[in-house]
Amino acid sequence: MRILAWHVHGSWMTSFVQGRHTYLIPVLPDRGPDGRGRADTYDWPDNAVEVTPSELGSSDVDVVVLQRPHEMRLAQRWLGRKLPAIYVEHNTPKGDVPNTRHPMADRDDVVLTHVTHFNELFWDSGGTRRTVIEHGVVDPGARYTGELARAVAVINEPIRRWRVTGTDLLPQFARVTPIDVFGMQTMALREVMGNAPIASQGDPGQAKLHDEMARRRVYLHPFRWTSLGLSLIEAMMLGMPVVALATTEAIEAVPAEAGFLSTRVDFLSEALSWLLGDLNAASALGARARVAALSRYSLARFIDDWDQLLKEVCG
Repeated sequence: MRILAWHVHGSWMTSFVQGRHTYLIPVLPDRGPDGRGRADTYDWPDNAVEVTPSELGSSDVDVVVLQRPHEMRLAQRWLGRKLPAIYVEHNTPKGDVPNTRHPMADRDDVVLTHVTHFNELFWDSGGTRRTVIEHGVVDPGARYTGELARAVAVINEPIRRWRVTGTDLLPQFARVTPIDVFGMQTMALREVMGNAPIASQGDPGQAKLHDEMARRRVYLHPFRWTSLGLSLIEAMMLGMPVVALATTEAIEAVPAEAGFLSTRVDFLSEALSWLLGDLNAASALGARARVAALSRYSLARFIDDWDQLLKEVCG
């Protein structure tokens, strides 16, 4: 198949383009949000092909995979025709939860596909046909060493998203462990965290990020309200033990034998302290986390699930 899809969420898209199809990725001269083209910091295969809007008009396209409401209008304008459509919802609802209406609610021209069962449960989608295809992750390999007695968190835009990402909780966790924070726009943390041992590490490429994560003793996931961060699954696949808030889909992703989940910050702080003091125990938890993540979030299962849905939608 030839699939039109925008480069919106880099980590998810990296898995999506690993399939058996040709993926047409819009590119604009300014490489802005509606035309980023191929990724610079992720490894994409050659079947992810950049196309301009003018090229799309004469291209054979079988299906459109949407990730933002306005992309449906863009696709119709650029293609000059309407095609079978799938809308991927990456995010938890915002606003009047759990009564938030989805932008694609009560439509008969799109299949609404959630990346977690939590999302499907909380969005009000009306009569729109919907399904769930859980994440699949390219296996980064078992790289865990835990040689640095520090915690690591991956948080994009930690200042703007403050309570959503649990950024405000970092100083409490930092009382028991130094924390290295990776992600987009993390450098501003230096100005707001005072003397707390919280280090901003920036946003390196994916391969470098995985290497650096795996050197830290434990992965900290302080998010209050998120769909399911792919960095959490990647950390588990690296072989890292996890300490996370027991919120949203994390309670499904992290089994008891792979780490610690709770809504009590004091309990999670104790878990961090214990793991930092016992590398052998941390390694054992991390090994089980890797097994769990590979079992549930394998790339092969993800691609098979998507192939099945694409065949159904394209008839």
